[in-house]
Amino acid sequence: MKPKRRNKGISRRTERSAFFLLEKDNQMPIIIDAHEDLAFNMLAYGRDYRLSVNEIRQSETGTPIPEAAGHTLLGWPEMQLGQVAVVFATLFIEPKKFQFVKWGNQAYKTIAEAASLHQAQYDAYVRLAEEAPDKYCLIKERSELIELLDKWEQDPPDYPEKTQPTGMVLLMEGAEGINDPSEMEVWREKGVRIVGPVWAGTRYCGGTFEPVGGFSPEGFHLLEVMADVGLILDISHMNDRSAREALARFEGPVIASHANARSLLKNPNLERHLTDAAICDLVGRNGVIGVIPFNKFLKPGWTPGDARETISIELLADQVDYICQLVGCADHVGLGTDFDGGFGLPDVPGEIDSIASMQKFVPILAARGYTDSEIASIMGGNWRRFLEEHL
Repeated sequence: MKPKRRNKGISRRTERSAFFLLEKDNQMPIIIDAHEDLAFNMLAYGRDYRLSVNEIRQSETGTPIPEAAGHTLLGWPEMQLGQVAVVFATLFIEPKKFQFVKWGNQAYKTIAEAASLHQAQYDAYVRLAEEAPDKYCLIKERSELIELLDKWEQDPPDYPEKTQPTGMVLLMEGAEGINDPSEMEVWREKGVRIVGPVWAGTRYCGGTFEPVGGFSPEGFHLLEVMADVGLILDISHMNDRSAREALARFEGPVIASHANARSLLKNPNLERHLTDAAICDLVGRNGVIGVIPFNKFLKPGWTPGDARETISIELLADQVDYICQLVGCADHVGLGTDFDGGFGLPDVPGEIDSIASMQKFVPILAARGYTDSEIASIMGGNWRRFLEEHL
């Protein structure tokens, strides 16, 4: 379904980039993926994201990892093949009472344990960037983002002969490791640029697995400090009340890094995803929403035992269509795959084998009437515009 025409909000730089990417030698559009749990998997399962998807899968043969986390969807060569220039790399840890993998090492009981795990994941990203600067780099400032993306545009990868590093913008998913909101300034100095206060549910606000209640007084103080030090707020995983309160009270930039439209999931109580009102409020703040190609979040009633071939990324296009029609333009939706976020190959649409497969989304969007510029915006341009405005 072709989106309504209302192209306000796309910068000339982004429009220029979009046409460049799709017209020059049929170059694939750059992807910016707003949610990847790299550090969690590096430390919990020993995954080396400098390797290819197949190499990682082979190394895990005969281990309990595929059953626990699914076969990996991420590898650096696949990021090159899929033109994945930037990812939002998360600091994600689990509360013990909601731990998915009981033998994992990334779960906490106390604030001190959570803080230690956050630091360990941050250190893992620093090491990755230092040990493999040709493959990964940390993005902290707008100038670094522009410099990297200009390289991708002017000299795009042609793997394996020619490559470019993938940039990592750090996103703290769940702020339980923050002992006091004042610590947010320290984390910003380290390089964190985006914070989602909640995953399951924290002392700051209600979330996916603990949905009762909105923001606490400490949570509102956290929002104030985040705005003061220039951090971006991610409302993903908030319950309805928390999302409403965050959008009403937070004075800085807002996104939903990985969330789908709840209306298409036919479950009004599924607070993990966004209501129409939340989508419109976020877009009214000039935010961006990253849609997730996770089968459970695409088709109501899907379970891991169902054949993944029965699910198509056409359903992800339905999510894009719904948001675009609701808000009247294609300026506020992007990708937030959440790949390797507790699910893997068995749990994504049949067309997807790795992050590189997300380029298959391009002809699907084109067949639905999206222009080249709109497609480039959805694949990465909208996130680029947002980051250039707010980093």
